Amino acid sequence: MPIHATAQIDRGAEIDPAAEIGPFCIVEPHVRIAAGVRLRANVYVCRGTTIGANTVVHPNAVLGDAPQDVSYRDALSYTDIGESCLIRENVTIHRGTEAESRTVIGDRCFLMTGSHVAHNCQLGDDVRVASNAVFAGRVSVGRGTFIGGLAAVHQFCRIGEMVMLGGLSRVTMDIPPFMTFVGHGMIGPNTIGLRRAGLSSEERMEIRAAYRRLFRSGRPLRTALPEVIASVKTAPGRRLIEFLQSPSKRGFHAASNRNSADESERDGE
Repeated sequence: MPIHATAQIDRGAEIDPAAEIGPFCIVEPHVRIAAGVRLRANVYVCRGTTIGANTVVHPNAVLGDAPQDVSYRDALSYTDIGESCLIRENVTIHRGTEAESRTVIGDRCFLMTGSHVAHNCQLGDDVRVASNAVFAGRVSVGRGTFIGGLAAVHQFCRIGEMVMLGGLSRVTMDIPPFMTFVGHGMIGPNTIGLRRAGLSSEERMEIRAAYRRLFRSGRPLRTALPEVIASVKTAPGRRLIEFLQSPSKRGFHAASNRNSADESERDGE
């Protein structure tokens, strides 16, 4: 097992023989590290953390440390990091607050330098987080979403799947799936991202129509939503409706006043 002589590994940690632990790494008890994991150097892995196969962690990252939550009472809680993730320098991920609770990072996530994932967050598969973006506690992010650099997300917010969140954005409410969000409001569907993800023209057009009815009609969301429910036919459209109908602690962001045209119109679709 390639463990550098300067690394400090607790006897209570479970490390696969095919994992690599670099210089000056520290691994606490109740940690599980799968095959193919590489901790480059100076990585601190705290108790209750699981790292999935083939994940690479760059120097000075801290995984699974105690939450920055005044209600935390040193409970045994967990951090689950999926397979084939890339975690760059100075990333911090904190474990859950309550006993047996978890912070979860999905498979193939890319967390760039200095990003922070707070206690009890849930990131889906294939999420990309640019440098210095931060999530407060109990944020959820859907699969395939991109979070721009220096973005800040308020606690309890939900961000749906395949969202494009612009750099320096301030998120204080929920963002529905498939949308582009810049600054503090939506500007339309993430048309380019949806095309790259393989959504059909019919699926993209349905999302565009739903966006117009829900967020550009000038009507309250609760009034426009039944019409959209009656009209959707595609699986992405149904997932959008499911997100809007599910419980929300923060409510939903409105469309930005800065752009009267949505992204799909500018995309020429």
